[in-house]
Amino acid sequence: MEWCSINPCRVLVVSVVLLSYNMLLISSPPAAAATTDAQVEAEAEALRNSTWWWYMENITSHHCTWDGITCNREGHPVEVSSFPSLLHLNLSYSSIYGRIPDEIGTLTKLTYLSISDCGLDGELPVSLGNLTLLVYLSLNFNRINGSIPSEIGNLKNLIHLDLSYNYYLSGAIPSSLGYLKNLIHLDLSHCYSLYGAIPSSLGYLKNLIHLDLSHNSDLYGVIPSSLGNLTNLVYLSLNFNRINGSIPSEIGNLKNLIHLDLSYNYYLSGAIPSSIGYLKNLIHLDLGSNSLSSVIPSSLGSLTNLEYLYLNFNRINGSIPSEIGNLKNLVQLSLSHNALLGTIPSSLGNLINLTYFHLIDNQIQGLIPLSFGNLTNLTHLYLRYNQINGSIPPVIWNLKNLIHLRLDHNNLTGVIPSLGYLIHLNVFNIRRNRIRGHIPSKIGNLNNLTSLDLSDNLIDGKIPSQLQNLKSLESLNLSHNKLSGHIPPLSIYIHKGSSIDFSHNDFEGHIPHELQFVYPPRVFGHNKGLCGEREGLPHCKRGHKTILIISLSTILFLSFVALGILLLSRKTRRNQTKATSTKNGDIFSVWNYDGKIAYEDIIEATEDFDIKYCIGTGGYGSVYKAQLPTGNVVALKKLHGWERDEATYLKSFQNEVQVLSKIQHRNIIKLHGYCLHKRCMFLIYKYMERGSLYCVLSNEVEALELDWIKRVNVIKSIVHALCYMHHDSTPPIIHRDVSSNNILLDFKLDAFLSDFGTARLLHPDSSNQTLLAGTYGYIAPELAYTMAVTEKCDVYSFGVVALETMMGRHPRELFTLLSSSSAQNIMLTDILDSRLPSPQDRQVARDVVLVVWLALKCIHSNPRSRPTMQHISSKLLIQSPFLEPFHGISLWQLNIQEI
Repeated sequence: MEWCSINPCRVLVVSVVLLSYNMLLISSPPAAAATTDAQVEAEAEALRNSTWWWYMENITSHHCTWDGITCNREGHPVEVSSFPSLLHLNLSYSSIYGRIPDEIGTLTKLTYLSISDCGLDGELPVSLGNLTLLVYLSLNFNRINGSIPSEIGNLKNLIHLDLSYNYYLSGAIPSSLGYLKNLIHLDLSHCYSLYGAIPSSLGYLKNLIHLDLSHNSDLYGVIPSSLGNLTNLVYLSLNFNRINGSIPSEIGNLKNLIHLDLSYNYYLSGAIPSSIGYLKNLIHLDLGSNSLSSVIPSSLGSLTNLEYLYLNFNRINGSIPSEIGNLKNLVQLSLSHNALLGTIPSSLGNLINLTYFHLIDNQIQGLIPLSFGNLTNLTHLYLRYNQINGSIPPVIWNLKNLIHLRLDHNNLTGVIPSLGYLIHLNVFNIRRNRIRGHIPSKIGNLNNLTSLDLSDNLIDGKIPSQLQNLKSLESLNLSHNKLSGHIPPLSIYIHKGSSIDFSHNDFEGHIPHELQFVYPPRVFGHNKGLCGEREGLPHCKRGHKTILIISLSTILFLSFVALGILLLSRKTRRNQTKATSTKNGDIFSVWNYDGKIAYEDIIEATEDFDIKYCIGTGGYGSVYKAQLPTGNVVALKKLHGWERDEATYLKSFQNEVQVLSKIQHRNIIKLHGYCLHKRCMFLIYKYMERGSLYCVLSNEVEALELDWIKRVNVIKSIVHALCYMHHDSTPPIIHRDVSSNNILLDFKLDAFLSDFGTARLLHPDSSNQTLLAGTYGYIAPELAYTMAVTEKCDVYSFGVVALETMMGRHPRELFTLLSSSSAQNIMLTDILDSRLPSPQDRQVARDVVLVVWLALKCIHSNPRSRPTMQHISSKLLIQSPFLEPFHGISLWQLNIQEI
């Protein structure tokens, strides 16, 4: 086989826990017999035959000078050996492909072998068992297949063995590993094809400090009680397997443990052993996503060093022991999705370092303890889906760091306390309770609020005017209450891509245009007297005064028309020798400044832009659908009268004409023409039958039609458009508002980038400073502290859209999870749109993985770490970095995989 050229070695990073052991044993290798000249020559010949150093083929220098090789130059008299012997071989992170040759077994003096992340494939050679002096062996992050040879048990001097992230490594874990009694570090994680039980012989490895067998979805059987012998163990991870049975009580012998993770073993059952309370050094304990039952042992209150405790997604019953309040170092606590009873103990108010508390979907009753006012570091409080009663205690508003507060689906009563102090609050949800009273006006102080859900309560009164101050709001649900009065114009703070629901209240009056033409009629249904112009809404009744005004306006309009006809006829007679514009002019050309060509057709087709032809409202202006006499159907974006007088809107309009007149690309919306007349300004585009990507993803039926293949094609189309703008246009063009609302789909569900009102040319000789533009939730984070626009701003927005397309919803909650310590537990299949079945075709699955992988790279907080659109375009031509099994891929794996 052939191996490609080797780059210079990089520094190998090992865990702090093992560093001292490695330094000791590498500097003092096991004693060995003196090396003869014949042995050294055989060693050199084996290295030459491996072709690892093909570029040294015509060079006579000794192999000890080659890249990645360190030899022992001491301890051997010249008369015994003319040359020193090879001790250390490090080829990690090199561009090597192919299999490990059998000749590796001739390097019998080797003490250190690291060939990590090199693209190795093929099976592990049995000859590895000949390297009996080996102290360190790392072959992780490759594509090695086949089984682990039992001969690995011959390496009795080994202290570090890492075969992790070899997804095709199969077979059982050999029991011969139990012979490696000097082993300190053993990592066989993320070898998805390993199967069988965990061998009890691992209990002989009493020097083991680090044991990781996680993410091997075919490992089954019980946790061997013999693991209780590993009293030096500091790190134990068996998560994401198919382990069954119960947790052995012997686990309590591992008193040096700092990290214990047994999560996502869905068949792990029985009680949590009280002996876990002996593990006083534990910092991280994760028993989530199992089938554990019985009660939470009070002995967990002894784990006073614990910072992370996850018992979620089990069948645990009984009450929450008050002893949990002893864990004052606790940062995250999740007891969600169990069958817990009783009340929330007031002792939890002692957890003053707690930032994350989830108690979702239990049977908790009683009041929210007043002691919760002490949890001033709390950012996420989820008590939803319980039977909690009483009122929301005012002490909740002491929690000034709260970002998410979800108390929905309980039996809460009383009124909504003042919210004004929770300035960081992003999500507030009290849906399905029995809350009364008015919406507090101080809710308008919550400038960071993106989601507000007060639905299914007994709230009355009017919507406070201060609600219009919430300029970040994306989701508003006030349905199923007793609210009354008018719905105020909310365009100030309801952004594109948002959702609202005012249904089942006592609202009355006219629905603001900017709402009724963006949202479906059902969100205004079942009210006292709401009305509007859109089909599906009750039409507003016009009074006598309105009729009089319309009549007078009609008379004046007809007078102006008559005067206009008279003046036009005089002008026509003066210009008889000049060619006249035809009524059905060619709309497929960029129009002249006064917009004469086919202008009359536009007016006639829309009945002078009658509201019944309006199909939506954009960032500025309204969008109309029109069928011309030629049969062509087009979309028209028209500035309103007041918008024409606004410099900002006029500038955006002219900017869109400038940019779209400059560029032509198959995945960029086609501008057929424009009119810049002072009386009427509009743009004409190719009509997109399916509307925006956001609308399609929001529709339960259309979302199913947009299957995985079509979604991947949508992403590819966006990439092609942005790549063209960034790299093939001179100067480059930055869109600045890439969002799912600005991706339009035609009848074939092909995607087109639209809405170039905020786009700008990127001049290399300017500072490219600008005002903040874009849609909330898609704007690159660096624009919060600098207004310098670069292509990487579009790259970030693209990443958000790509994730939204694969998830079927905006990934705002995913961003929060990715920043938490629970990010390692998020599987790819958990975030994908659940309305679609998992991709069955292997190529489709690879494409989905590739899109999510690239999207995660694009949303990096540091713009320098994001790829360019050109780089993304090239990556779309190759296979995904993780091929299979599809259901075993986590977001953490994708995140750490370099692009």
